[in-house]
Amino acid sequence: MTESPSSEAVSTKLQRIAETARRMPETALTSLSHHIDVEWLREAFLRVRPDGAVGVDGQTWHDYSKDLDTNLQSLLSRFKSGSYRAPPVRRAYIPKADGDRRPIGIPTLEDKVLQRAVAMALSAVYEQDFLPSSYGFRPGRGAHDALHALRGQVMDMWRGWLIEVDIRRFFDTLDHRQLREILERRVRDGVILRQIGKWLNAGVLEAGGVSFAEAGTPQGGVISPLLANIYLHTVLDRWLVDEIRPHAHGNVELVRYADDFVIVCRAEHDARAIFAALPKRFETYGLKLHPEKTRLICFDQPRGRHKREAMSFDFLGFTHTWMKSRKGIWVLFQVTARKRLTRSLDAIRAWLAKNRHASIEAQHRSLSAKLLGHYAYFGLPGNALGLQRIRSEVRREWRKALSRRSWGGRVFWRRFREIEQRFQLPYGHIRQMARCIP
Repeated sequence: MTESPSSEAVSTKLQRIAETARRMPETALTSLSHHIDVEWLREAFLRVRPDGAVGVDGQTWHDYSKDLDTNLQSLLSRFKSGSYRAPPVRRAYIPKADGDRRPIGIPTLEDKVLQRAVAMALSAVYEQDFLPSSYGFRPGRGAHDALHALRGQVMDMWRGWLIEVDIRRFFDTLDHRQLREILERRVRDGVILRQIGKWLNAGVLEAGGVSFAEAGTPQGGVISPLLANIYLHTVLDRWLVDEIRPHAHGNVELVRYADDFVIVCRAEHDARAIFAALPKRFETYGLKLHPEKTRLICFDQPRGRHKREAMSFDFLGFTHTWMKSRKGIWVLFQVTARKRLTRSLDAIRAWLAKNRHASIEAQHRSLSAKLLGHYAYFGLPGNALGLQRIRSEVRREWRKALSRRSWGGRVFWRRFREIEQRFQLPYGHIRQMARCIP
């Protein structure tokens, strides 16, 4: 795909920033904001989802694009002069796997553009510093890469210990002062740092009132995942490499996706030492680990003819457990976690209840899209039964929904199979083979 002249110019600037950061790994860069111009903001605007949720001002992507050049020039002037005021984010909630709700903050369209622009510059710098153990919200990396790496590490160790960690309310408790100190070790551009400070201190609009927090960064903004990676790069990633591994008795590996991570240790002594040190390390940076969701487990590969009661753990929507392959060899299987399956089915039930009287064709089209999206993520090798199960459950729920219509009568399985001859739901296939990233 050929880049537009605008994106080519921005790409050249990003390469220049990355090369400078790579050449001076211990130096704090002082001139990043001067790279950001109208062309840079235009590229940032094009990277914003046109169908994204609107912020407190109700402005849409299409509204902003009607006079794009004027809007971007005004935004650039306010950003460079320091007169740009970060508006409060609109509070929304999304369901979590444990039944709770995760709060997110939805910025205004203009704020999304500026956050994207600043994130592009910062990412060019920090991608030279981030370690291979970090996979979340990074270019060219994703959850499947993290899952592939974790499986390989566990299989290579054969016998080992695993630390499953949950940070309590990470995005709500991230310490602003410590984040600024971490940022200033690598970036000392006053315009950039001032703008990040405004975002951190921007209020949250909920129930008609605006509240302000002294800690945390609202999830939902483009800048938040990058700030989280920068924070945990210092708190965890570099700590393990610089202070833990040199004194370890065996291999110590980390797989981190944003604030979700797992530590794999070959030696029990290392695992217990890290497990004891983790709470103190995180408390130093204003973070706390969830005592019930953080645990140390012996994750040895089963031996002998009979399978002992296997330990398992959940990570990124998959349950990881030892199972025998068709060749009779113990391997690590990654199957759909029960909570994620339940959450997916609950969402489909809710959609069917809301769209019960839509045409069968429309229902089929939407259900097929939902299933294909599920297959795309969960279609890892060894999870064929998980894909079959969700299709079977969706068929069952669809038949029930059709039976609850106020017209047409109850739909028994015989009648439903006749409907399926025209509107068959797609089958899941193991398509997603995770790449091995160095």
